[in-house]
Parts: sequence; C-alpha cells; structure tokens
Amino acid sequence: MLNSWVVMPTCLPLVLRRCHGCASERFRADGKFRVNAHHKLIDAWLLVLCTTCGETAKLTVLERMKVRSVRPELLDRLHGNDPALAAELLQDPVVRRRNRIALDWDNAWRLDTDGSDQLDREVIDVSVRFAAPIPVRPVRLIAEGCGLSRAEVERLIKDGKLVSAVRLSGRLSGDFTFTLKR
Repeated sequence: MLNSWVVMPTCLPLVLRRCHGCASERFRADGKFRVNAHHKLIDAWLLVLCTTCGETAKLTVLERMKVRSVRPELLDRLHGNDPALAAELLQDPVVRRRNRIALDWDNAWRLDTDGSDQLDREVIDVSVRFAAPIPVRPVRLIAEGCGLSRAEVERLIKDGKLVSAVRLSGRLSGDFTFTLKR
C-alpha cells in the first residue's frame, strides 16, 4: 500500500536580503502591501520587516502598470493585505528575480505523514507531495517521516535498500516517491 506524505508550509518563509539599516540579511513578511497610484499608473509593493532592527523594505510587485491592465480581484487582494497573495508572490520566481531575494524555509514547513502506522513493514512505498515549492533535502524528510537518523537513511541509500526515481541527495521541491526495504 502506498503511504502519502505532504510537505506543508506553516508560515511565510523569511526573505534573504541585506538590510540597509543594520546589515542583517533576514526579513519577515507579514502580508502587508502598499499600493500607490500615479494618475493612470499603479505601483504595488510587498512590505517586509528586518528581523533585527525592524526597518521596512519594499519588494516590487507591480511597477508603473496601467490601472486598467491589473485584474480587479488582484487589486482587491492587494488593498485587503491578503496573506495568501503574499505567499504566492514570494514563491513567484519573477518577483524573486526582480527584487534579488531568496527565501529561507527553515522552521516554516512541516511534514504530514497522515499517521502512517505501516512503517514497520518489510517494504514501504511512500509518495511525497509538496503543497508549495519548498526546497528540502529528501534525506531529512525520510529521516523525519520514518523516525530514523539522517546517517541511517544515508546508509540505507548506499546499501540499495532505499530507492527512488529521483536523486535523494541535494534539495528537492517537487513531488517524488521512494521505496524502503528493511
């Protein structure tokens, strides 16, 4: 039987960017936006706060766009400070590249194993699904989900008892499956 695990975000990730006030490199997004209109043009920013000094920085979302070209539901979400929109925008590669930022997902996700009670079987098939593109090491997920140490998971991979169609070293942010043979 196939077990299903889900990697779920628990909060917004930290934004990695240098602070001009204190030279810290971590900002916290809380879902607040600033929208500014100049006649028929509109700008919108996602506001982030430095975790050290509290300085506010702006991440550009819209820049000098014609108001009529922006979807009304997007404008409503910007004006309503929608935290789900902040999560969507932080995961958007275009927004990250435009603002030269990276994300720090440490302590911002959890693994939901759905109470898998079949971990004592000889052969375990597991499907891991990502609810958001969170880069995580598969070895860490497998260790946490199976209650093993990372060294033991590495040994199982080396011995050929833990196999997958994807490379289990490095980081993944996409769905994958693996089989564990005891």
